[in-house]
Amino acid sequence: MATAADFSDLRAAFVNCTLKRSPAVSNTQGLMDASMALMRQHGVAVEAFRFVDHDVATGVYPDMREHGWSTDAWPDEIWPSIRDADILVIGGPIWLGDNSSVTKRLVERLYAMSGERNDRGQYVFYGKVGGVIVTGNEDGIKHCAMDLLYSMQHIGYTVPPAADAGWIGEAGPGPSYLDEGSGGPENDFTNRNTTFMTYNLMHVAKLLKDAGGIPAFGNLPDDWESGERWGYRPTPGHPNPEYR
Repeated sequence: MATAADFSDLRAAFVNCTLKRSPAVSNTQGLMDASMALMRQHGVAVEAFRFVDHDVATGVYPDMREHGWSTDAWPDEIWPSIRDADILVIGGPIWLGDNSSVTKRLVERLYAMSGERNDRGQYVFYGKVGGVIVTGNEDGIKHCAMDLLYSMQHIGYTVPPAADAGWIGEAGPGPSYLDEGSGGPENDFTNRNTTFMTYNLMHVAKLLKDAGGIPAFGNLPDDWESGERWGYRPTPGHPNPEYR
C-alpha cells in the first residue's frame, strides 16, 4: 500500500464563511477542524479565518478603500495568507439551499484578485488547489459545492477529485453538526468524504508544487496581450472576448 508523501512544505488557508461572529459556535468550523487536524498531522502549515470576524468590504477590486470604502481588511488581513497558500478550503453553511452571503462575498473578493499574476506570469491562482466544506440541516451540499468549485477553477485553482465534503443531517429543522446527539461527527459518509478530500488536496498540491506549478505555456495573459497566440488561429469574423 502506498504511503503518504511528505506534505511539510505545503501551506493551507481555511476560510469559514459562517454568519456567526466569534466566539459563537460554528458547526461549519467543527467539520473544518477535522480536515485541518489531518493536514497538521502531516506537517502542513494551516491558517484559519472566520471571514465575518474581519471588516472586509464588499466589492470586486483588490482594495475597496480605493473605491469609496473607509475600511477594508481584505488586503492586509486575509489576502496575504490566501496568496501564499498552496491549498484553499472554503467552508460555509447552507441557507435556503444556497451558500451564505458571507461565502459569496469571499468569492467576489477572490475574483477581485484573479487578474493578478504569479511569479511565472500566469494568473495568480494557477498552481494552487481548492476544496469546499458545507454544513447545515437542509438539502444543498452538492449545489453549494458545485457553485464554489466552479468559481474556484474559473479563476485558476485546480480542483482535485472529490474536493468537497459536508454534513446536513435530516432534512428540515433539527440538530446541527456539533449538537449533542446529532450523529454528525460520527457519520461515516461525512468522515470518509472529509478524509478523501483532505488527502486529495494535499496530494495534488504536492504534485503541482514539486512540478513547479502549471506549465507556463499557452496561458500567459501578458504574452497574449502582446500578440502571442501559441499556434491558435481564431475563426475569421469572431473576435476574442474581453477579460471582463
